Amino acid sequence: MRIEKIQVLRGPNIWSIRRKKLIQMRLNLEELEDFPTNKIDGFRERIEALLPSMYAHRCSEGEAGGFFKRIEMGTWMGHVIEHIALEIQHLAGMSVGFGRTRETKTPGTYNVVFDYVEEKVGVFAAEESVKIAQALIDNTDYNIADCVQKLKEIREQERLGPSTGSIVEEAVSRDIPWIRLGRNSLVQLGYGVNQQRFQATITGNTSSIAVDIACNKELTKKMLDDAAIPVPTGGLVSDVEQLESVIKKIGYPIVIKPLDGNHGRGQTINVTDWETAKIGLEHAQNVSRRVIVEKYVTGFDFRVLVINHKMVAAARRVPAHIIGDGENNIQYLIDLENQDPRRGYGHENVLTEIKVDKDTNELLEKLEYSLETIPQKGEIVYLKSTANLSTGGTSIDVTEMVHPENITMMERISRIIGLDVCGVDVMAENLTQPLKESGGAILEVNAAPGFRMHLAPSEGLPRNVAAPVVDMLYPQGKECRIPIMAVTGTNGKTTTTRILSHIVKNSGYRVGFTTSDGIYIQNTMLSKGDTTGPLSAEFILKDPTVEFAVLETARGGILRSGLGFSRCDVGVLTNIKEDHLGLNDIHTLKDLTRVKRVVLDSVKKDGWAILNAGDEYSMKIKNDLDCRVAIFSMDENNPYIQKYAKEGKTTCVFEDGYVTIKKGEWKIRIEKVKNIPITMEGKARFMIENVLAASLAAYVYGFEIQNIAQALTTFIPSAQLTPGRLNIFKFKNFKVMIDFAHNPAGYEAIEDFLKNVESNKKIGIISGVGDRRDEDIRECGKIAGRMFDHIIIRSEKHLRGREEEEINNLIIEGINSSGREVSYEIIPKEIEALKHAMSMAEDGMFITALSDVLTNAIELVQDYQHREMMEDNIL
Repeated sequence: MRIEKIQVLRGPNIWSIRRKKLIQMRLNLEELEDFPTNKIDGFRERIEALLPSMYAHRCSEGEAGGFFKRIEMGTWMGHVIEHIALEIQHLAGMSVGFGRTRETKTPGTYNVVFDYVEEKVGVFAAEESVKIAQALIDNTDYNIADCVQKLKEIREQERLGPSTGSIVEEAVSRDIPWIRLGRNSLVQLGYGVNQQRFQATITGNTSSIAVDIACNKELTKKMLDDAAIPVPTGGLVSDVEQLESVIKKIGYPIVIKPLDGNHGRGQTINVTDWETAKIGLEHAQNVSRRVIVEKYVTGFDFRVLVINHKMVAAARRVPAHIIGDGENNIQYLIDLENQDPRRGYGHENVLTEIKVDKDTNELLEKLEYSLETIPQKGEIVYLKSTANLSTGGTSIDVTEMVHPENITMMERISRIIGLDVCGVDVMAENLTQPLKESGGAILEVNAAPGFRMHLAPSEGLPRNVAAPVVDMLYPQGKECRIPIMAVTGTNGKTTTTRILSHIVKNSGYRVGFTTSDGIYIQNTMLSKGDTTGPLSAEFILKDPTVEFAVLETARGGILRSGLGFSRCDVGVLTNIKEDHLGLNDIHTLKDLTRVKRVVLDSVKKDGWAILNAGDEYSMKIKNDLDCRVAIFSMDENNPYIQKYAKEGKTTCVFEDGYVTIKKGEWKIRIEKVKNIPITMEGKARFMIENVLAASLAAYVYGFEIQNIAQALTTFIPSAQLTPGRLNIFKFKNFKVMIDFAHNPAGYEAIEDFLKNVESNKKIGIISGVGDRRDEDIRECGKIAGRMFDHIIIRSEKHLRGREEEEINNLIIEGINSSGREVSYEIIPKEIEALKHAMSMAEDGMFITALSDVLTNAIELVQDYQHREMMEDNIL
């Protein structure tokens, strides 16, 4: 077996619109294609012994043990690997269950698809599942426990922490989109201008001054003391002399902790002698030079959580400990406690495994115990000096027990420090009495408090403390998304996207849009290149200035990673034509339609899909879409248009020289085509089609007719605004046109346009694209033969797996089949071909350069124009 490719899908994709996180592994079974599982001796017994929990896999049999039945009957190894990849993730504590395995058009090669929780875990599971399958085939040993542990470790490195994760989960439950910014805990909720950011439990609205105050424990203590909040007495020290002075003042027992510490780092509590105090000072100074020494307040450790200045939860925290049984030693009891199913590796479960470390050994030494000591029955032995859950501590929910006076105090504290998300550490015998009566005190105030102890306490009622955070970031009525229009299809995507963006901009929105030539906000290019994939879409959605997104969405990005957005308001499908067939398992127009419709399947239910009534494959999907559908056509008498009109539905047509919206039989004329510059006075019919698509999309979204009309008449085609889309450059005696057309449908559109161009001779500069089918390259040559009088054949920079001579021969075959006597020559370099064409230009000549690499050609022609203008001025 050989893994040919592993792809991580992160959005709606060809396998599933709802399941956005999928691994797609292209797997070549090689000789195993001839050996299904029933032909491999002992395979079922070995897989059942290695992974007995796979008995739960029902598979197509629909019952427990169904997968093992399939193995007995005989199934191919790709299917087995799909199930192994799911099972090892499940064993590592991740909830996954979706999988598909489908053979490609290449015999013996399969796409193995399964879901994942964390990307790197999914990729590792893909690679390791193949190794496991191979070990089972070869009857060699495989350590499944090591594999599962590795998966857990990768997950812990990659996953969001429990607090961050809980806020994301709450946001998702409210249909709020989210984007992880980098690999840490920084997260964006919402899109564009409606986004909110948070990191861990610090929000974008959290005051930096408040965080600084909370991190300065001495300043916090002073501010609280000044506000009549009970705090322990003590002082700030930097050396042994100052330590001795403070102890003389407050007496034992004491607590020693670093001034800038957190999560219990560097703390020593309940210090009762001078030697331990000196050690504690040294320990604290490993974290911070300045150290707080304060009176040790007896009682229980409580954490109170205040969000948006309202108390939402309270928990009693208990340090990691064991309870003696009078028979077993401390190490045995630790191991026994770690077998509790609620405990797990890192943050995978409610509780964390207890690990023996320096803190543990020091606490045991104080008791004159070791790990071999057998505690008395019922004796509690604390293993950590702090109650942090990350070190194995437990929590008990006490939210309902907090006295109203204490609630008021906690909410006051959050305002005194200025934190919108605030964790208050309290030491007291209880919280049912006011602190002034119980003798309790406030130990610390924490920015970015952890939520885990409240989300999943070891005892008591769990509290959804993420909900008030999301309530605070998105109060009722506040939008989290921005409108998204997505444009896909074979030809016309970029122009349609640009027209739509112009309409949106002229309607008062700050628009961000992506095209095959760059990413733009308003009309400023921010990134150059083919930006029609999910990363480019995300670029727009992450920008805090964007109010409206128009996203060109090409097949490559969909196949590679899925969509860069979860859903859109309007999806436009311009057409489905032969292009790029034979690549990435897309061999037919039906296959291509399956890719393109991912965009339309992602339109929200009350949104709109815009379809081309004149395109056969576009119309095949109209009844399968779970949204509203509107159609457009160059022919008012198109049968689909007539049917929609009778049903009272919305369409857009080219009729009597106008771009016209039809609502049933009623007509709303937008503008005369001759007044719309991009149509070249109506001569470029394929541009009219793009205008229809954009106008219909804008209309159904809700833009005013007059705004649409004004935008259409002010959208002036140029090399700057619409590079490579009918860019015509006028010289004194001839004209040069540069266009992006690179497939048969594009060539036919240019042919239709050139019929309306008056010229005594038409020269074409064309090339074949190496990753197209032979018949597509021949067809382009044939169409070129019909529309040009002389052809210059050049080569693309990237031949994409073919030889230059092979491509040129296919083009020549096409030219010769055009039915016309057409002269041609070969000039390999694009720039040289263009220079040659212009050097031979005669009066009235029209030169057309068709290319999918445009920048150099446009720059060259503009340079020639400038030189001609300068020469005229000199003369």
